[in-house]
Amino acid sequence: MAALAYSHLLPVRLLRIPDGSSSSSRNPHKFSPTIVCRSMTSTTSFGFQSLRETFNIDVKQAEGRPLDVPLISPFTIASSELVKVENVAIRVELSNGSVGWGEAPILPSVTAEDQPLAFDKAEEACDFLKKAHPKTLDYLLSDINQLLPGHAFASVRAGVEMALIDAVANSVRVPLWRLFGGASNSLTTDITIPIVSPAEAATLATEYSKQGFKTLKLKVGKNVNADIEVLRAIKIAHPDFSFILDANEGYTADEAIEVLEKLNEMGVAPILFEQPVHRDDWEGLGNVSKVAKEKYGVSVAADESCRSILDVKSIIYRNLADVINIKIAKFGVIGALEIIEAAKNAGLALMIGGMVETRLAMGFSGHLAAGLGCFK
Repeated sequence: MAALAYSHLLPVRLLRIPDGSSSSSRNPHKFSPTIVCRSMTSTTSFGFQSLRETFNIDVKQAEGRPLDVPLISPFTIASSELVKVENVAIRVELSNGSVGWGEAPILPSVTAEDQPLAFDKAEEACDFLKKAHPKTLDYLLSDINQLLPGHAFASVRAGVEMALIDAVANSVRVPLWRLFGGASNSLTTDITIPIVSPAEAATLATEYSKQGFKTLKLKVGKNVNADIEVLRAIKIAHPDFSFILDANEGYTADEAIEVLEKLNEMGVAPILFEQPVHRDDWEGLGNVSKVAKEKYGVSVAADESCRSILDVKSIIYRNLADVINIKIAKFGVIGALEIIEAAKNAGLALMIGGMVETRLAMGFSGHLAAGLGCFK
């Protein structure tokens, strides 16, 4: 099993997903973990839903493995700095010989699990799978949901779900993007620049421009003035780039609005402003969303504020954001599909996001996004 470092340093502008790929053999390039979704097909596509209800699973082997991968360089965001990935890989082998891979991404500021806990829970789930009698995928996913409930074990649940779904897809020889709806087998992505100096940011922007990227996702939220200087440096070097801002909860509502005002003075309007305030500052999120949309025409995305279907319903009811960031590690695969459907029905836009995944989890997310047709 090969694993690649965090995606912001291993980019590909257009990810083409081959028909024969599974989550353990997808395109070896990495894409930036932001895919803005504007429309999609039904999440209960015939292929996946029918397999959930009819495909009987008999697990022969299942195991968790520590997945430790150094990053090419430190990745700094408002809430933390990462120098390595410490995740858990999950391998499932069915009695028919088909193998599926999943990954439990660990980011303490977002996931409830650390690596030791995630590994222990993955082993518990794998023991359960090996002892389980053959049953449909739907029943088995329900069992896993009961064994690994809620946000507390969402990342591990996601990894186990990925592995099971991947194994089923391999059993019927259908690539995941087709299983999830078959809308497309390619994605066009942005690329992430972490919190760095203005000079480093401009250098990275030049590198990514040569690689064909048109949109940069900039990590901000530690210091308003420093963030503005980074944006100014990139704009001077590459005035044609589009920008997504991701504050990772770093600003107060007043600071977030100040950033938008200063960018407006520079002639810059981000295409998206992600999680500008602390996850529990619902009032601040709503205020920033209102000002951003009405005064500057900028959409605001909820990420850390959205950890469950109840959060999504609250965001919808209170009109707190324009976009929901779907991260499989926050919800699990089945939970993510439920949230996608709720947001879609409410008229919200969607994005697929990532954290500190290798190609296992980000590849699965890529297949999900491509299959649903959510990037336009």
